[in-house]
Amino acid sequence: MITAEHIGGRVRDDTGRVGILRDVIVDYEDPAELPWRRRRRATAFLGPECGGREWLVPLDAVVPETVPGPVSRPGPGT
Repeated sequence: MITAEHIGGRVRDDTGRVGILRDVIVDYEDPAELPWRRRRRATAFLGPECGGREWLVPLDAVVPETVPGPVSRPGPGT
């Protein structure tokens, strides 16, 4: 289960996208929804590792990423 302790770590959502967990809000209400349709739900805020547009995912659809990322290789002549 993902908690606020995972913020800053790599996670995977239920579609397979991997990102960095930016925040967890357990009673998030989407301001883009009409006021009478808003409901509170646990939400994870994820962002791409190298920057870019953040996306929202239901908290129960996120798991810690266990596969290591790409390995840095030394450049030529090093």
